[in-house]
Amino acid sequence: MKDHPGTSLVTRPTLLFRVRNTADSASWEEFHRLYRRLIHGRARRSGLSHADAEEVAQDVFKRVAETIQEFEHDRNRGSFRGWLMQLTHWRITDKFQSLQKLSIQGHGVKPMDATGTGTATIERVPAPQSEEDEWDREWQQHVLAAALDRLARQVKPRHFQVFELYVRQQWPVLRVSKELGINPASVYVIGHRLTKQLKDEVAKLREQLG
Repeated sequence: MKDHPGTSLVTRPTLLFRVRNTADSASWEEFHRLYRRLIHGRARRSGLSHADAEEVAQDVFKRVAETIQEFEHDRNRGSFRGWLMQLTHWRITDKFQSLQKLSIQGHGVKPMDATGTGTATIERVPAPQSEEDEWDREWQQHVLAAALDRLARQVKPRHFQVFELYVRQQWPVLRVSKELGINPASVYVIGHRLTKQLKDEVAKLREQLG
């Protein structure tokens, strides 16, 4: 969809702007694809089961849809990723509280965590402040993974294979050349070009994702 006339996309993350329109299904699909793994992973590491983590992710997306307009109009909320961390933390807390209520109403047995240790209680959910550094590390990993996914869809499969072996796995040039049947000079050129392209994708995502 076209951006609204007069909107400054230089200072506004473009994807966050587009998802303000709840009818823009393509942008919401991209938004869901980019953020689901980050939110789901955090919920799982807190001790929730796969199914409960899925519910947390859906609850977070629902809340984003309901409040994204408020976030955009209140810049005192800080960065979007900080806001998303708060939403995720609150939904995880809500889920643990819900599980504990069910346990009390049932047989009085504490709900089991993802490892089966029976320690999945609300006390295990760390405060957002103590988790900020870890969240930022996860965020950077998430952005890199999303950028790699974009890159893989934009370039020739053989070129991405060169990039994976030469740049990411750091194979020697001659080994990559022999393995893939590509001239050593081409390995250098492809590796350099895709490294720059990946950096550009990371920069775009950081701007778009807030």
